[in-house]
Amino acid sequence: MTNENGQPSPAAPSTAQATTIKPTDLRGILQYVPRFQGQIFVIAIDGSIVADENFGNLLVDIAVLRSLGIKVVLVHGIGHQLQELSALRGVPISNSDGTGVTDAATLDLSIRASSRVAHLILEGLTGSSLKAAITNAVRVVPVGILKGIDQQLTGKVDRIDMDLLTMLIERQVVPLISPVAFGPDGKSLRVNSDLLAAETAQALQATKIIYLAPTPGLEIEGNVRHEISVDALRTLLSEHPEQIAETSRSKATHAVRAIESGTARVHVVDGRVFDGLLNEIFSNEGVGSLVYGNDYQQIRKATRRDARLLYNLTRNAVRREELIHRTQQAIEKNIDDFFVFEVDEAVIACVTLMFYPDQPETAEIGSLYVLPFYHNRGIGKKMVEYACLQAKERGAKRVIALSTQSFGFFSNVCGFEESTKEILPEARLKQYDESGRNARVLTRDIP
Repeated sequence: MTNENGQPSPAAPSTAQATTIKPTDLRGILQYVPRFQGQIFVIAIDGSIVADENFGNLLVDIAVLRSLGIKVVLVHGIGHQLQELSALRGVPISNSDGTGVTDAATLDLSIRASSRVAHLILEGLTGSSLKAAITNAVRVVPVGILKGIDQQLTGKVDRIDMDLLTMLIERQVVPLISPVAFGPDGKSLRVNSDLLAAETAQALQATKIIYLAPTPGLEIEGNVRHEISVDALRTLLSEHPEQIAETSRSKATHAVRAIESGTARVHVVDGRVFDGLLNEIFSNEGVGSLVYGNDYQQIRKATRRDARLLYNLTRNAVRREELIHRTQQAIEKNIDDFFVFEVDEAVIACVTLMFYPDQPETAEIGSLYVLPFYHNRGIGKKMVEYACLQAKERGAKRVIALSTQSFGFFSNVCGFEESTKEILPEARLKQYDESGRNARVLTRDIP
């Protein structure tokens, strides 16, 4: 057995480097295609990313997604362009990101900036042979007065024309949504693009939002957090918002909102990194930040089609004699014993839970494995705790674990105590002796 404490986590790629994973290798991409085909991804592009030299590559990556049958809706920002126009024309702006007061001069510059950005996106998509259309699918109303301050021409989403967006998507047209939308009277209002992405994803029941930002991911306490549950992020926003970098706070807020509204995953990816978008989507490790639902929602019972994945997942641990060798056929035969942990629909950890016919109140946890990239993130402990919960639901009073190299993890992290092999049922004791592994026997009572 092994756990997430066995090896140090590899360093994440820096923003100055192209990522080392090669998603353009078709063998790497094709395993994900059946999972994502036909799903809707909302991709939100910050204005600063539109101005970055990598922007053209991103549009080619979006064309790759479309070619694989993934439906894409684009939402763009204009904060960078708005600030540039303000400086160029000498016109002060009241707010650049659509979250504060928008006065008439700022709205005028916003309309000009939005038109320019939308045109650049359409140029790039056309160059990649994609059909696209700027839409008026978003209806907004004025925010009104907040804390005594009139927000003037800042808007909030009132409704989204799902029929229009669905019709475009079905006709292979990429809808483009602008952060300048229209009110009931047809007049323009400025809207925050992070908010727009979350509202659009909710309306379309999208499976992902991908924020392409000028940061490596969500920066929390000075470091990029590669995965975080929505519960943990919500708590941070409520109790310690200062721990989240100001550049990440808006996306963190709307990631929570989106997941609470039904979007399964929200990614924050550095749009300046070559191949960053494809690496985030088509690799187990990813390169940015992933916000997901509650921890146990990522754990599920394995199915027969997982057998090959589980065999490949655990091969290195078998070579290191951390796990007992099992053929793919043996895994498939005992697939009902396996639980798997998914990150963005990719299996990155597993555990087994077995019951003894002659001791129904005792269960055994085995085959615990976590991919090295995910070590030191608490995933091994979550798998053990989940297995214990399942054992309790089925009437077990005690769980046993056999370990050759990870007994410290079970005793120090998961609350197991060392015992002797004599507690094993007769049939299991025979297997234990025949294996010659001399594994330590650990137990934990289930209250």
